[in-house]
Amino acid sequence: MPEKLHDLNVISESILIAPEILQREYPLSDAGAKSVAHARRSVENIMDRKDKRLMVIVGPCSIHDDQAAKEYATRLKKLSDELGDSMMIVMRVYFEKPRTNIGWKGYINDPYLDDSCQMEDGLRVARQLGVWLAELGLPTATEALDPITPQYLGDLFAWTAIGARTTESQTHREMASGLSMPVGFKNGTSGDLDVAINALKSSKASHKFIGINNLGQVTVIHTRGNPYGHVILRGGSKPNYDKVSIRLCEDELLAAGLPKNIVVDCSHANSHKKPELQPLVAEDLTDQIVAGNQSIIGIMLESHLHNGQQPFPKPDTIDQLAYGISITDGCIGWEETETLLRNMHQRLSTLRSP
Repeated sequence: MPEKLHDLNVISESILIAPEILQREYPLSDAGAKSVAHARRSVENIMDRKDKRLMVIVGPCSIHDDQAAKEYATRLKKLSDELGDSMMIVMRVYFEKPRTNIGWKGYINDPYLDDSCQMEDGLRVARQLGVWLAELGLPTATEALDPITPQYLGDLFAWTAIGARTTESQTHREMASGLSMPVGFKNGTSGDLDVAINALKSSKASHKFIGINNLGQVTVIHTRGNPYGHVILRGGSKPNYDKVSIRLCEDELLAAGLPKNIVVDCSHANSHKKPELQPLVAEDLTDQIVAGNQSIIGIMLESHLHNGQQPFPKPDTIDQLAYGISITDGCIGWEETETLLRNMHQRLSTLRSP
C-alpha cells in the first residue's frame, strides 16, 4: 500500500454554502443597497476632502449577540441622524477576531460560543444582521480577516480595516486591492509604520491571486487595485496619536507619494488597553482638528451598551452572560459614548459641515 501523503492532520471536511445562495437567502433590498453605496461614497468624499465631516467608527469590539447589536445600532442611528452635519458615524460590526495565540475567533467562526464552530450558521446570522443594519440605513465597518468571507458579506460594509497582525500579509494586501470599499491598514503591533505604508502601495496596485467567486468556485481573481487605502494609527510600544506622531505619519505618507489620510484608533495601545481612556484620546484628536489639522479624517472607538468586559463564557455558563457587555476587549458604555460624541459635535460643527 502506498504511503499516505495528503491530509495527514485533517480530521474532517464539510461543504459550505456558496456565497450566491446565502445572498439569495438574505437579499439586500434596493433601499439597503443604496444605503451602502451612499455610505461608501461618503467615506470616499471624506478622503477626497469633498466632505469635511469626521468619520467616527464606533461600536462593540466584536459582535456576539445580535439582539444587543440591534439595540446598540438603533440608538446609534438616532444619534447619527442628529450629529450628521459634523461627523459620519459608522458602526463597528466585527464578526471575526484575530488571535495572538488561541481563543474565540468570532461570531462567524463560533456563533454559539461553545467551540462547536458551526460556521455556516455563523455566516447566516452575520449576513442576516448585516442586511438588517443596511436596511436601517446605518453605515457599517468590519475587519477583513479570512480572505473567503468578503464574498459572503462584502456587499454590506461601507469601510473595512486590515488589522495590525495582518497588514504585513501579502494575502490581505491582495484581498484589499479587490475590495469594493475604502480600506484602512493598521500600523504594526510594535508601532512600525513601514508595514502600513507598504500595504498601501501594494493594495493600490493590480494583483492576480487565487480565491473563490460568488458560486464558491476556486478561481484566479484579477483586481484593479484599491485607490482608497489609508493608515490607521493604533499605537505600538507607545501611543501614536499625539501631534508629533501625527506629523511624522504625514511626512512618511508624503514621502511615499500617498494622500495624507489618517484614521486614529482610540483603543488598543493608544489608550494603554484601558477603555476608560478612549475619550481622552478622542478629545486630544478633536483639539488637533480644531487647531487646524487636515489629515485626521477619522477615529475609532470601542463602545457597547454597557462599559467594561466580561470573561468569555464556558459552555455551561453561556446563559449567564450579562447583556450588552463585551466578551473581547473592554468598551466604554453607551452613556459615555453619547456624551463624548455630542461634545465632539459641538466643537466640530463649525469646521466640519458637509
